[in-house]
Amino acid sequence: MKKTIMACLLVIALTMALAACGGSPSGGGATTTPAAQTTAAQQQEENPIKGVDDLTGRTIGVQLGTTGDIYAEDIEDATVERYKTGAEAVLSLRQGKIDAVIIDDQPARVYASLNDDIMVLDEPFTVEEYAICLAKENSELTAQFNTAIAEIRANGTLTDILNHYIGQEEGSAPYKSPDGTAYPNGTLVMATNAEFPPYEYFEGGEIVGIDPSFAKAICDRLGYDLRIDHMDFDSIITAVQTGRADFGAAGMTVTEDRLVNIDFTDTYITASQVVIVRK
Repeated sequence: MKKTIMACLLVIALTMALAACGGSPSGGGATTTPAAQTTAAQQQEENPIKGVDDLTGRTIGVQLGTTGDIYAEDIEDATVERYKTGAEAVLSLRQGKIDAVIIDDQPARVYASLNDDIMVLDEPFTVEEYAICLAKENSELTAQFNTAIAEIRANGTLTDILNHYIGQEEGSAPYKSPDGTAYPNGTLVMATNAEFPPYEYFEGGEIVGIDPSFAKAICDRLGYDLRIDHMDFDSIITAVQTGRADFGAAGMTVTEDRLVNIDFTDTYITASQVVIVRK
């Protein structure tokens, strides 16, 4: 049932994007002529991308502001097309406008499971660690989050969340606040981009997934209620810096560049960037 719901959501998102795309995608990427599309498709057929080294000189799609966006800049002679969502990048790949998409592993596998004309390369592009970001002046809250993260790891709650959304274990259930949970400390606002299944996505008008469940478990433990605000991925750090949000969680990788502007909690999951190509 969980996989069916997620599939329906993504099919709707991709269908809407397809219906809207007369030119460039809304998040970026230049308009591509039919001739250019044919050339891209022919290039993949004649000189297929089989590994990371084959990305040299190709046109790469990424979600704006992600680590995929950062890493793609280092690919020799590559042209980088940026999109607001991963779904838009995948759609451009399927249309032959770009040669590949660099994106996080779990969302990539969701997209590939829904579209039999694309596949995820076996070779990971890079391995990385996800964490929650907070403002530098909010060190006390960061310490509280780290304590809660350690406890949630130790008591198996994090494993249960991952098993539900990634492991798809039979009989698993979404995280539920323990009976009697109180919120004497007020409300914390989480900034996210709910276009990133299974980490965060919309279901019945509600934002669900690994990060919302994990954040709820943390807030329950610390006595805070949780409000989740959906925004563009590249707006999350600014929202945290300016106080519009108390923290950001969106499959966010710890990088040296980001650490200049924000702090991160201890990491909670190891992930990877992968490459999607047409078959």
